Amino acid sequence: MQNAAIYLHPNGFDTNTGRLLGRHSAGESFLRGFMAHADVERFDFWNILGRPQAELEALVNTIHPPTRPVRWIGQKDRRALQDPGVVSIPSPTIGREAWHRRTVGRSVYSICGLTHTTATERVMDTIADLLIAPTEAHDALICTSTAVRASVECELDGVRAYLAEEYGPRRRPEPVRATIPLGVNAANFTSSPEHRQAWRERLDIPQDAPVALFVGRFNTREKMNPGLMAVALEKAAQATGQTLYWVNSGWAETEAEEVAYHRDTRALCPSVRYIVVDGRPPDTRFSIWSVADFFISFSDNIQETFGLTPVEAMAAGLPSVVTDWNGYKDTVRHGLDGFRVPTIAPQPGAGGDLAFNISNGWMSYTNYVGAAAQFTAIDYAAAVEAISALVTNPELRAEMGANARTRAREVFDWSAIIPQYQALWGELNERRRALPPEPFSPTNPFRPDPFSLFANYPTRHIGLDDRIALPAGVGVSEAVAILQGSLSVYSGVNRPTGPQILQALNWLSEREGGTVGELMQLYPRDRQPFIRRGVLWMARLGAIELRPPA
Repeated sequence: MQNAAIYLHPNGFDTNTGRLLGRHSAGESFLRGFMAHADVERFDFWNILGRPQAELEALVNTIHPPTRPVRWIGQKDRRALQDPGVVSIPSPTIGREAWHRRTVGRSVYSICGLTHTTATERVMDTIADLLIAPTEAHDALICTSTAVRASVECELDGVRAYLAEEYGPRRRPEPVRATIPLGVNAANFTSSPEHRQAWRERLDIPQDAPVALFVGRFNTREKMNPGLMAVALEKAAQATGQTLYWVNSGWAETEAEEVAYHRDTRALCPSVRYIVVDGRPPDTRFSIWSVADFFISFSDNIQETFGLTPVEAMAAGLPSVVTDWNGYKDTVRHGLDGFRVPTIAPQPGAGGDLAFNISNGWMSYTNYVGAAAQFTAIDYAAAVEAISALVTNPELRAEMGANARTRAREVFDWSAIIPQYQALWGELNERRRALPPEPFSPTNPFRPDPFSLFANYPTRHIGLDDRIALPAGVGVSEAVAILQGSLSVYSGVNRPTGPQILQALNWLSEREGGTVGELMQLYPRDRQPFIRRGVLWMARLGAIELRPPA
């Protein structure tokens, strides 16, 4: 099956940074699943940041030691992406990469991106760029849920209409949008009686007490408001007459935020035994599920695009009570794997003031998504009915948990998801190979050559007939010392190399002077533009003398 080079930016895969976000967990999980289940003969990793290879090898080995040969592609070696022909990026930034690809040719490789949160201004701009950048029909954006796919199409419809009205329709085909869910390595979330007993003893929970579990980041505005879960659990405790335990496994950005989060949530569920666990350590992330009888997550926030934790709960054999929201709609089957609680939001068109405020910079992203979430309500009667059914009916919990475990392994395990990725990559590669050759373009109109963009700044531009010479009293060694000084060597990109500098200085020392054009002839053709530019660098602090033509 089709392979792809993995765009190995550590921030997309490393879960050990102390700030554990959903995209980190998803990226790590994908890479582990890819290494375990991809039908490939070789793993290709693109070292996009140019980090030490040993550092990246350690990261990969921590996630899943390779069982097949590995090829590392250098940061600037885009032509090497022609084999395997597809690059997989763990973000939606395929438009940006399309501009870079333009320098080597549109048919050299395909670009496949992935949505995570799509509510930020940066990502909204990235989505719009799909229609502006030189993306192709052999590129693709994977949307992780049907709901986020609809939101992407909504934005593209608006951008497409604007561009068509102002400039006419897009001439080249648009990139593919495909809906493929995130996956889990289901075996990592297997619960056990031993873990259940150990966690309950550690948290002082009776072995037969009903326990709800929430896993996620403790952030009311950016993640979800825990008050909705607290109110529902309190109502269910009153309705059933049972003492409910609620384990919250996660983390907050600051200690002050965590204190306020838990204090205010506890106040809404005084009859519920509220317990907090740091959810970041790997042993906790994969074993905490055993403590619970059911999983609860009332997402209410537009920052959510898929929601991985319900699938992890399913893999652990837990029934879920979740809101009928975004990606949760695609994962938990109501009445089979758990229950989805209806949500109610404002009608389309009711949030123009929020869009206007954030576009003007008058509110932060945190306040933007938090404000939108404050207008999301749930059906508490349905929530209480669902929680009460699971609390009072062990047989129902067991049946739904078994259904959930089977669904997680058959539908959401990476062994089932990775072939979908490879099939998409294969389709993109077929489209790419069918393209006629196209000359590459070294320019990006949104990032022009600075010496073109600011061409009117200087008095004049260096010419081939400009005269150069060693200044009076300056020999080769003195000139080298000037060029090696701290005021000469900062911010260096494509300056003349040490041997090239000596070649130029020795050439000047053997004659009274020469022209820039004559000097350039000493070097290979591909280096001549950099030598011509480098003459100005050498003249800046007086290592050489530069004069207009005679």
